[in-house]
Amino acid sequence: MPPEKIPNMEAFARVSGISRPTISKYFHDPDSVRKSTRAKIEQALETYDYSPNIYAINQNRRLTKTVGIVVPYLADPFFAEMARNIERRCIDGGFSPLLFSSHGDAQLEVEILDSLRSLKPAGVLLAPLGRITDRTAAERFCTDVPTVLFDSNIEGLGEAFVGSDNYSFVNQSVDYLVATGEAPCFFEMAHPANPNANKRRLAYLAAMERHGLEPHLVRVEGTGWGFEQIGYEAGMAAIADRSLPSSTILCSNDRLAIGLLSACYESGLKVGRGTGCALRIASHDDHPFSRYTSPALTTVAHDYEAVSNRSVEALFELIASGGRFAARTESLFAARLILRHSA
Repeated sequence: MPPEKIPNMEAFARVSGISRPTISKYFHDPDSVRKSTRAKIEQALETYDYSPNIYAINQNRRLTKTVGIVVPYLADPFFAEMARNIERRCIDGGFSPLLFSSHGDAQLEVEILDSLRSLKPAGVLLAPLGRITDRTAAERFCTDVPTVLFDSNIEGLGEAFVGSDNYSFVNQSVDYLVATGEAPCFFEMAHPANPNANKRRLAYLAAMERHGLEPHLVRVEGTGWGFEQIGYEAGMAAIADRSLPSSTILCSNDRLAIGLLSACYESGLKVGRGTGCALRIASHDDHPFSRYTSPALTTVAHDYEAVSNRSVEALFELIASGGRFAARTESLFAARLILRHSA
């Protein structure tokens, strides 16, 4: 027969014959109880089916081992890859990560932060929604919980920010496209959901001005995080009415570019650098799937490993320092141009 299931610490204390405070002390630190008591507890754990509630234990600790990770949209391959790397680093560091997605919803982001506050985590790695984040609620949270921001910076929020240099992204893509063919237009959502989109538009305008060229913005309709569908539908419409102002298109992000590539294929337009190609398409992010499009997408890559590693290192340093730095720090990592067949 399977061992008897024990529902809580009080019941486990009764069946083991050991006081609840001693059992709680054991689960905080097994070496903190006498050797004979530890042996008795461990024998009871072999006899009965009991697992302590780690969250309840954490709430009574001065320093928990729980770390919160909050991203805007986990179905986005960029955030999935970042979360995977960060989770692994937290686990390797002896912490228990809890991963949340705010699904692009500012109110849900507030509710997640409220839930995390109640769990009393050691710290939180927050990729905020950016422009639509409730700053007042986020500031209250960062006052209560040691917080490091990553990917999207909100000035003055949290103890540190770690992310990619969006101007580095766009400067590299524009410089390459201008040097190798017709100057690019910039294909973006008119009302972007992703927090770094506006920074990339401004960087494109500045880069074109630096080259002495006229910028062209192709601002497409669509809301939410279904970027591939938005890129596809806007691409089909632009191709049909011949409204693209350049044969070189620089997309704000890879997911829009993937939709645009699909529209080109369906419209019979060949994309790439070779003979017979009607368009060149390039983008930003180097999403995990961008190398497998047809043609493979020329893009500018995040240094996923560097950003995720430094984010976790900054949080660990923050936790070790008691939850506050003497001054807020910012770490930006340069991007890397990835040349593939689409441009």
